[in-house]
Amino acid sequence: MVFSSVIFLFYFLPLVLILYFSVPFKFKNVILLIFSLVFYAWGEPRYVLLMIISIMMNYGYGIWIDRTDSHEKKKKLILTLAIFVNIGLLGVFKYANFFVHAMNDVFQTNVHLTDIPLPLGISFYTFHALSYLIDVYRKKERAQRNLFSLSLYITFFPQLVAGPIIRYNAIADQLKKRVFSSIQFAEGIKRFILGLSKKVLLANPLGSVADTVFATSTMDLSTGSAWVGIIAYTLQIYYDFSGYSDMAIGLAKMFGFEFAENFNYPYISKSISEFWRRWHISLGSWFRDYVYIPLGGSRVAKWKIYRNLFIVWSLTGFWHGASWTFIAWGIYYGLLIALEKAGLEKLLSKIYPLNHVAVLLLVMIGWVFFRADNFSFATDFIAAMFHSRGNDIFDSLALSLLSMNWLHFTAAILVAAPIFPRLQKLQLGNTLTKVKTACALFFYFFLFVEVILYLINSTYNPFLYFRF
Repeated sequence: MVFSSVIFLFYFLPLVLILYFSVPFKFKNVILLIFSLVFYAWGEPRYVLLMIISIMMNYGYGIWIDRTDSHEKKKKLILTLAIFVNIGLLGVFKYANFFVHAMNDVFQTNVHLTDIPLPLGISFYTFHALSYLIDVYRKKERAQRNLFSLSLYITFFPQLVAGPIIRYNAIADQLKKRVFSSIQFAEGIKRFILGLSKKVLLANPLGSVADTVFATSTMDLSTGSAWVGIIAYTLQIYYDFSGYSDMAIGLAKMFGFEFAENFNYPYISKSISEFWRRWHISLGSWFRDYVYIPLGGSRVAKWKIYRNLFIVWSLTGFWHGASWTFIAWGIYYGLLIALEKAGLEKLLSKIYPLNHVAVLLLVMIGWVFFRADNFSFATDFIAAMFHSRGNDIFDSLALSLLSMNWLHFTAAILVAAPIFPRLQKLQLGNTLTKVKTACALFFYFFLFVEVILYLINSTYNPFLYFRF
């Protein structure tokens, strides 16, 4: 089940809201837990048991770590075991086929492994569990003795299958006590509608453009078509994922929870480092706090800083998918950020506003590796971006895609800049404030109607980050 589906919007969400606000507070977490498991089972019924096993296992590990607080060596050993088991489960389901294929290529063996389907959201709920255990180990939180509360933290359906990655210490108090208000609920609805509109009205049409271009043979690809395709994908992946994060944050607000922001207009960045402070913030901060800083962070010798960056970004790429192109994408960003630390960032700051253009160009090159299925296609696609290779520089495919989707491109580029929040902050008189409120209500209603009309008339509705 996806948020941008008729079943979720008109059946699942209304039902869970009605039951949630009909019961006393002591039963609200149980209602959310039941519906979260139903939400997951709707798409992955065979893997609900795997998630329940993971929850029970980490519930036990958390209490075990907490009880051995006075025995540091034993506590560290338990944490190490817990990390090994969690990463092991993730490795079996997400990376086993990759490692077997790599072994066959290197050693010229012929080992066959039955393809193992990837459980929905396993990367996200594994990282949720790990952050909980590490926070207990670091004494930032006591182990959760209430199994229902820990289960809800890991399975809460707004963030279950595609994030954002919520830290246990950020939500622990909210699991025990929440304040409900009509203002918060209304803000949640507005945020959800904005995210839904990003996904359905921008990401989906642009995704169709990107799919068309990336399905074209690179031998037949003109420079113009390549640029249309990668710009479409650059906008699609942003609106697909940030839209999902907006919906997750909005849904959480409806139920009385507050989630931290996960995106902050990354395409206005002036450096690659800034881009990653603005893109998928919860993942970046997770790797920073649980991998980069424990390795020594920036408070070590220079060569170790670069080593740490290499490790973190290799893992970041590998986290996104079991493919050499994802690993290359991660290493690519590790190298760029290492170069910035070596002086490139200062150089970029001196060529404002061309630094924005440079960052966008580097990001789009990175997205080619992220989108491509293999290195050959990625390198050929990049070659087509910068050289016509004997083809027309601008062909009928590029012209057709632009003429049919110019409005989507224009709207997506404008919304990628922080114009909307600035309009919301405008200080107006009483009369104009009322007019602004009325216009806002009409605007959100209009967006929702447009989304429903699109969903009724279109079958193209993928979620890119569900595969991670």
